Amino acid sequence: MTAYTVIVTGHVQGVFFRAHAKQAADRLGLKGWVRNSEDGTVEIRIEGEKEALKEFEEWCRKGPPDAEVEDVRCDAVEEEGYEGFYIRH
Repeated sequence: MTAYTVIVTGHVQGVFFRAHAKQAADRLGLKGWVRNSEDGTVEIRIEGEKEALKEFEEWCRKGPPDAEVEDVRCDAVEEEGYEGFYIRH
């Protein structure tokens, strides 16, 4: 398993990015969480198989229909063994 912290910048809050990210993560069998950050970005901690993570990153670069993604940064982190994928508030 591989784990990343993903930071998505652009117009990504108020467009249901977190809900759509959860749907994508669940569909791909990924674990972790997503939350809005105070600086206007969306932060995601994601764990899973490399191919699924690559597909999730590609989804993040597009986002949901109303999002305007400017950049996606993925940094490798230690795996934490999450049980599912959650939206944090």
